Amino acid sequence: MMTPSPSHGNQPETIPSIEVPLGDNGTELPNPSHSPDGSYVKLAMRNMVKKRGKSLQHFLLTTTALVGLLVGLSYLTR
Repeated sequence: MMTPSPSHGNQPETIPSIEVPLGDNGTELPNPSHSPDGSYVKLAMRNMVKKRGKSLQHFLLTTTALVGLLVGLSYLTR
């Protein structure tokens, strides 16, 4: 006679359910994450690589503005 292992216990295995969004007529809606042209993240990363100088320029401008804002606020509230 085989005894059940403590990890399984006497509970039956459950299969997780997946909710599929349905349209008005009851058909399954297309999943936007599986679009043939790629995901938005991939497209954004590709654009950042193509426009490296513009991304660095915006990053440096944002960093400079943020540091300037913090220095200005600290000067006003001293």
